[in-house]
Amino acid sequence: MKREQADAEMSVPVFLYCNKMSESVDNMVAYRAPRLLMPDGSNADGQRILLHSCCAPCSAAIVECMLSNGMRPTVYFSNSNIYPHKEYEIRKSEIIRFLKEQGVPFVEDSYDHDEWLREVKGYEGEPERGQRCSLCFEFRLRKAADYASENGFKWLTTTLASSRWKNIQQINEAGIRATVHTQVLFWQQNWRKGGLQERRNELLRQNAFYNQQYCGCEYSATRLKDFL
Repeated sequence: MKREQADAEMSVPVFLYCNKMSESVDNMVAYRAPRLLMPDGSNADGQRILLHSCCAPCSAAIVECMLSNGMRPTVYFSNSNIYPHKEYEIRKSEIIRFLKEQGVPFVEDSYDHDEWLREVKGYEGEPERGQRCSLCFEFRLRKAADYASENGFKWLTTTLASSRWKNIQQINEAGIRATVHTQVLFWQQNWRKGGLQERRNELLRQNAFYNQQYCGCEYSATRLKDFL
C-alpha cells in the first residue's frame, strides 16, 4: 500500500472508545479511533492479526484501535534483545496487565538473550537506527512470523512502528525479510498516524505504565544520550 493511501485511511475517525483501565469514570476519555483498512483493501472488521509487541506504552493505543475496528488481535511478545532480564520481566508484566483488561490473548516467545547477542555480533558499536537495529528487528519479527505461520495468521504487524525513535522504513524492510519464507503478510503500517501518537501518550498517563528510557538492549542503554 502506498504511504499516502495508508495515511489517508488512518485519518478517518469512526469509533468512540473508552479505555477500560482508567481509574474512575471521570478519567475515562472518549476516543475517536481511526478507521483501518487492510493492505489488500479489505475491511479490518473480523480480521485476525498477530501483533508483535515491544512494550505496553507502544502497544496500548494500537490494541485499542484494532479492537475498535472489530479486529481480533493476538499479541506476541518476542523481545530477547531486552537486557537485563529484570527489565524484560517488568515490560512483560505491564503489557499483560493491559491485555487482561482488554481480553486480548497474549503469547510469549522464549527469552534467549545469548541467542540475540549472537545475532548482532560484530555490530555492537553501531549507532541507534544502524545495522544492529535492522538485525534486531528482523530477528524478533522472524520469530513472530514463524508463530503466525504455524498458527494460521495471515497478517503480522509490529508496535515498533509506533515509536518516534525508530525508522519506519527500516522496520518495514525488516518485516518483509522476516516473512519472506512464510505465507504471512507483513502489514507496513505507520502506527503513529491518525492521532495514535497522542493517544499513546494519553494511555501511558491513564494507566501509569512503566515507561522505559531506552529501547531494550545494553547497547541502546549506553547510547541513550545519542538520541535524547
